[in-house]
Amino acid sequence: MCVLYKHFRASLKSWDELFQDASDFATAVGREQLISISHSQEGIEGIVTVWYWGEPEVCPTCKYNLTGNVSGACPECGKRLT
Repeated sequence: MCVLYKHFRASLKSWDELFQDASDFATAVGREQLISISHSQEGIEGIVTVWYWGEPEVCPTCKYNLTGNVSGACPECGKRLT
């Protein structure tokens, strides 16, 4: 188990909407795994981050840790991800 995070970012959503999205995700994660929820601002974009304990997502082919990967492909073996 390791520390994972999920960002909720938007420039067109209100802070209330961002916090609601983060709250819904945190509720699904569960109280036992939730570490914290933080917020910041980058330019006009609001950012809410949920920190939690969990198992990292890994590539089904080579088992490479895909935490934070948004490319849609494993950088280690090139497998396309769904």
